[in-house]
Amino acid sequence: MTELLRTPLYGLHDALGGKMVPFAGYEMPVQYPIGVMKEHVACRTGAGLFDVSHMGQISIRHPDGPDAAAAALERLMPQDVIGLKAGRQRYGLLLGDNGGILDDLMVARRDEDLFLVVNAANKVADLALLRDGLPECEVTSIDRALIALQGPAAEAALEAVAGGAAEMSFMDVATLDSAFGPLWVSRSGYTGEDGFEISVEADQAEGLARALLDQDGVVPVGLGARDSLRLEAGLCLHGQDIDAHTSPVEANLLWAIPKVRRQGGDRAGGFPGAERVLAEIEGAPTRLRVGLLPEGRAPMRAGVELFSGDRAVGRIASGGFGPSVEHPIAMGYVDIDHAGLGTRLEGELRGRRLPVEVTGLPFRPATYKR
Repeated sequence: MTELLRTPLYGLHDALGGKMVPFAGYEMPVQYPIGVMKEHVACRTGAGLFDVSHMGQISIRHPDGPDAAAAALERLMPQDVIGLKAGRQRYGLLLGDNGGILDDLMVARRDEDLFLVVNAANKVADLALLRDGLPECEVTSIDRALIALQGPAAEAALEAVAGGAAEMSFMDVATLDSAFGPLWVSRSGYTGEDGFEISVEADQAEGLARALLDQDGVVPVGLGARDSLRLEAGLCLHGQDIDAHTSPVEANLLWAIPKVRRQGGDRAGGFPGAERVLAEIEGAPTRLRVGLLPEGRAPMRAGVELFSGDRAVGRIASGGFGPSVEHPIAMGYVDIDHAGLGTRLEGELRGRRLPVEVTGLPFRPATYKR
């Protein structure tokens, strides 16, 4: 058995009564004493504080500066990294030669480097891939804690601790001064709410977290509510909704691939798996990730098979109950011929076929500060 790792906030989770579970090689809180449902609602109505220190933080530097680093990184991603302006970040994908999604991530352009936040389960592989694929760059793993603060009260809470947060808009990045040292802040998150992700020196993480929890409306939130929040927002979990065999097109992430990288664009192709991805953009994938609304009150969770008549046409990847929409919700993959909005299917749940309808995503509109 591999010993589980602990984040710099482990002691705080213990003090707050967090129920710890294994996740991506770490001991992480799945919930706190108030429970998953109340944590979910608190994030939607006030602010939730999440420990995401298990995620990977990576710096990419080029001797000729961030423009050169961006040009290099574009070889590995189908995004417009070159066009990313200083002080901004965007969603990105690392693809394999088969066009599958090796990881999804956030990439920020700072004055001296590119700063990436990658998934915990993939961070070792991502670091190796980046170092191998960018030999002209210095690729460094950053040993800092990472805290997410999400919800309508997040701006006021962070502004009280680090002035300047209120001036940021969605997808801005900035370094803010605080009593806990320089904070690397992005206005983004994984809940569909306005909020921030905050990188802080490990030895200052607990002090910062406690200062934020002291602000009005802020509560600690664990992995359970994090999952229901991101599901309502229609956001993918790597390893569940997307993986190394799933293309961005069939994952319904075409919005993340700009025209400049598509056929006819000034920098079309040139990334791993481009042949498959560009062919699917021009034609159509054989399947598509869609939103699904089960009828009744019984959630349909990952693995539930979907049918049209006697024909199996797909499978649920993520599912559960949406506390904010007060209804079971799910995402899954269905044959392209059954992916149209309003298509009626059936999910096989405990030996019974129950109705489910294809619907749009997200289930709850985002509240980002534009």
